[in-house]
Formats: sequence, C-alpha cells, structure tokens
Amino acid sequence: MICKRLGIGAALAAGTLAASLALAPGAAAVVPQTATIVAECGLYGGGEATLTATQDGSAATITLSSSEITTPLALAEDSVTSTLTLAKAGGGTTVFTGTENPAIAAGAGVTVGPLPGTVAAGDSLEAFGGSLQMTVFGITITCTADGPQSPGPFVFE
Repeated sequence: MICKRLGIGAALAAGTLAASLALAPGAAAVVPQTATIVAECGLYGGGEATLTATQDGSAATITLSSSEITTPLALAEDSVTSTLTLAKAGGGTTVFTGTENPAIAAGAGVTVGPLPGTVAAGDSLEAFGGSLQMTVFGITITCTADGPQSPGPFVFE
C-alpha cells in the first residue's frame, strides 16, 4: 500500500512539474532587456535615456525613452522618423529604423519605438559608438551616447 501511494505521489509530482514547465514563460532572448545611457543631442540638449530590447528569432526591436530629452513642440503619433544605429562588438553596426512614437506633448520626454531591426545569434550591440537620428518637421537631430550603456551591451540569442 505504501509503495502504491509513493508511486501515485511521484506521478502527481512529475505531472505538476511538467505542467508548470509548459506554462512557464520562455527565457528572455536578449540580455539585458533594458539598459541606460546618457545621450548628448547637441543644441537640443540631452540626458539619461532607457533602451528596451526585445527579440523574436532574427527580428528585434529597440525602444528609447527619456524624461530628460524633451521636445519643445507637441508631436503627433508616428510623426518622428528614427534611425538607431548600435555598434557591434568586433566591428560594424546594426540599424533599427521606423516611425513609431506615441503622441508627445510640448515639453514632455521623448519616446521612439519600438524600432525594428535584424539581429543574428550572438550579436552584442552597444549604443556607445552608435547614434540616434530623429527627423522631426524636416529637422534631423542626432544624439550620441556619452559612454557605454549600463549594465552592458545587448546580447542576442
């Protein structure tokens, strides 16, 4: 009788473990998922910005948001053309580009993205050495990172 109970208990435990593994969220494909930089945008100011990365196979997106980098004018949704160029470890760059942005009130912080791009397994991408170009009302604003992103480069699976 004890053996039968142990067998049923073990089967239930194994079943519970299998079910919990099946329902558990997948591991993040990109590490870290967020990083911060201090960006310098020339005459347009600058400040701390957060980069958020996602990955689905070779497709990846990056969103940049900052409460310190602000816009003097109200911007309509999807009115900013953005090109984010990240430096690749070992040389070269990867580009994320698009016209995704929420509506932004005058004086508010800037958010652009998610900007789509293509990555390969093992890519290590860093904002330092790259740039963000935003074109608003025909004016191109270029921002660059003052130093390496923290906690480190984005590494894609």
